[in-house]
Amino acid sequence: MIKIAYDGTNYKGWQTGDKRNGIEDIINSKISKLTGEDIKIIGTSRTDSGVHSNGNIAVFDTESNIRADKFCFAINNLLPSDISILESKEVDLDFNPRKQNAIKTYVYRIHCGTIRNPIKEHFAHHVYYNVNVDKMIEASKHLIGKHDFKSFINPDSQTLKLAKQLGNTDESLTTREIYSIDITKDDDIITIVIKGNGFLYHMVRIICGTLLKVGMNMWEPKDMIDIMNKKDRKFAGFTLPAKGLTLESIEFV
Repeated sequence: MIKIAYDGTNYKGWQTGDKRNGIEDIINSKISKLTGEDIKIIGTSRTDSGVHSNGNIAVFDTESNIRADKFCFAINNLLPSDISILESKEVDLDFNPRKQNAIKTYVYRIHCGTIRNPIKEHFAHHVYYNVNVDKMIEASKHLIGKHDFKSFINPDSQTLKLAKQLGNTDESLTTREIYSIDITKDDDIITIVIKGNGFLYHMVRIICGTLLKVGMNMWEPKDMIDIMNKKDRKFAGFTLPAKGLTLESIEFV
């Protein structure tokens, strides 16, 4: 099992794409070169284009005699500077990270200031407005728990397309559980930390965009209840840019 950090700026997300420019593509090719095998890693979270990670998890099978805890050092010698294996270890042969119960933690950063700062631009979404963090915190409380988050999913998601094809209106397809949302402001950076058992396509970015509209006094905190009950994407807020989002950690439970 490997724990992976990456700056997603230059990649088409995690999953293999037509242009062979996914994080998965790069790691597959480098481990294959290292071991002389045809390696296909299985990742836990398929982050979108431009999204970063400080702890995505993947597994792969190998017959290499390189010690499991030394794999990270050997692979990092081959990887580009914006991808790094932070940890490597051996797990059971039948361990599949996608089939494990997990707590996923995402972090979204918003830079508030009248002047755009290129140093902060790379990993945060910049807004020129004054933002009321207290109102964002109050609004976020309505999202805690198990809910149908259909208002916070991209309408083009494969989940909704499959449901439409099957004529399935079961809310379980879009139901997720959020364990906590912590929102803080340090100087001019607002940090939103969201923990949950899983997230829909663009869900975190839409939630953060909706919270931002509350913070910008465009909506009131109690409006979050109505937005969830509508179960329609058009009633929620912005889909914030991918660059502000980082998959911080995955904890198997």
